[in-house]
Amino acid sequence: MTDKLLNHRAEGPTSAPPLLLGPSLGTSTKLWDKVAPELSITHRVIRWDLPGHGDSPAGLIAPGATVADLAGLVLTLADALGIERFAYAGVSLGGAVGLWLAAHHPERVSSLAVICSSAHFNGERPWRERAELVRREGLAGLAESADARWFTPGFTVPELVDDHRHADPEAYAACCDALAAFDIREELAGISAPTLLVAGRQDPATPPAQLREIADAVPGSSLTEIPGASHLAPAERPEAVLAALRGHFDGYAARGMEVRRQVLGDAHVDRAQSRQTPFTARFQDFISRYAWGEIWTDPTLSHRERSMITLTALVAHGHYDELAMHIRAARRNGLTPDEIGAVLLQTAVYCGVPAANSAFATAQRVLEEEGGEGG
Repeated sequence: MTDKLLNHRAEGPTSAPPLLLGPSLGTSTKLWDKVAPELSITHRVIRWDLPGHGDSPAGLIAPGATVADLAGLVLTLADALGIERFAYAGVSLGGAVGLWLAAHHPERVSSLAVICSSAHFNGERPWRERAELVRREGLAGLAESADARWFTPGFTVPELVDDHRHADPEAYAACCDALAAFDIREELAGISAPTLLVAGRQDPATPPAQLREIADAVPGSSLTEIPGASHLAPAERPEAVLAALRGHFDGYAARGMEVRRQVLGDAHVDRAQSRQTPFTARFQDFISRYAWGEIWTDPTLSHRERSMITLTALVAHGHYDELAMHIRAARRNGLTPDEIGAVLLQTAVYCGVPAANSAFATAQRVLEEEGGEGG
């Protein structure tokens, strides 16, 4: 069965939402090395290799192949992994596969990101000529120009250039055939999946105008242009690509900020945001995404229950400034002064009397400030 499947690499919890990552022509799963591990924190990430690239069998593709053929291989892989519906991100040819899947199998694609790609790749002729060249001379000569086609001047990723050099020439040429025949412009308006387009500002292969063309046609889509990036943006500007993909696929920061305001109040969050500096910005983003966007939004426990747990944990560790903030949050989440007192009394048993004594003093002060003394 493995000789009929694309080579793939899985990362992240099996229970997490699946996210498939598609490569560019001439590369392998290594294209995502600086992005996939971070994405796998919140997703079951599946990277895959094109036929004849990386460790995928070359026999999975034949001359005259189409992007539809490659998309079929991706669906076969997803089926073999038990994945019915998935988010998808792809670069260049991998992005074309994503567009085709979203247009022809909308029931399978929950969300789409198309990176440094195109709806038509400048027509047939250059790709037919490249396919003929590779079938005649192999890939060694073409690999010599990979840096100029893929990266900004002075930048390289030797492992990806090696991928290019060692790809199977016949499979590579068949992928060129697929690019030559690809033109999905007439079908873009029918794509319903939430779609993000990511362009490298210095990409000569698929310049930003080609991503703008897709963004203008796909309803509700958005476009991000990354300065200092050429064609293989995930390798050259991984932080920027990661930020764009997180915002598109996760939405945790936005949801987290909403819940954070519900629990802590606008005044507190506004003060925290006003004090934010470049040094603390990543920590603030971490709080919004992780603590508030993932944990506090989990419906398994109510906000009231989470407040009680949080109060106990803060007393146990002696974080009394934070405790004051979360006593206010507990009141906002519906806890009465008596219920807060009962929680703190519980901490006297399991966290110690001195800790509870300090906690009661903090709570008394907060409750008096808001005019509701405990009973």
